[in-house]
Amino acid sequence: MTTASRRDFAPDVVPIKDAATVILVRDRLSQPQVLMGKRGSRAAFMPSKFVFPGGAVDAGDAHVPLAGRVGPVCASRLAEAAAPDRVHALQAAAVREVWEESGLLLGAPGAWQGEVPGDWADFSAREHLPCTRNFRYVFRAITPLGAPRRFDARFFLVDASAVVGDPDDFSLASDELSQLQWIDLEQACGLDLPLITEVVLGEVADIITLEGPPACVPCFRNDDEQLAILRRRARP
Repeated sequence: MTTASRRDFAPDVVPIKDAATVILVRDRLSQPQVLMGKRGSRAAFMPSKFVFPGGAVDAGDAHVPLAGRVGPVCASRLAEAAAPDRVHALQAAAVREVWEESGLLLGAPGAWQGEVPGDWADFSAREHLPCTRNFRYVFRAITPLGAPRRFDARFFLVDASAVVGDPDDFSLASDELSQLQWIDLEQACGLDLPLITEVVLGEVADIITLEGPPACVPCFRNDDEQLAILRRRARP
């Protein structure tokens, strides 16, 4: 008798967490570069892979004030599969993750009112409020069954002109990502990347010069059939 796989008989018990990922790009109209960093070799999720800054939504993100929000088209698309408070939280989480993992601040001058969530203490000390006015929602991906951690990740494309300060200054970054760097979009696929990151880079290359939101937002749930399609697309 053959041994059955976990996917055949057992339900997946790993909860799916909402997450936000940010594709920061500069010189997008001439020689575009994207910001990437390398995850640690002991990381439970995507160890030793180069990724964009991003991570799970925290409880406090839904209550963080925003100085500006995504445009109506992107907001409507985010709301198609998320409650209103999650639409807010996803935007806040995107800013927070960039701040934590790269030390780059995406915000506008403003005073915080009331209690500041613990994860936001350092950000608020800069006397800026998070701002996603220049964010474009461009991609969504759900981690496949069997992964040690699962995320429903929304990807935001952001021009580096939105960064407050020097976009090459990573001195305030945490140690979650190493080798932080701006890398030419065409060269990024030469790094050790997760498959989904390769696919996202391909999508970004197609829309990099657009001024507004893309015509649609691809959503990949990463079942067996879709993974086969992704592999063909990412690795011709």
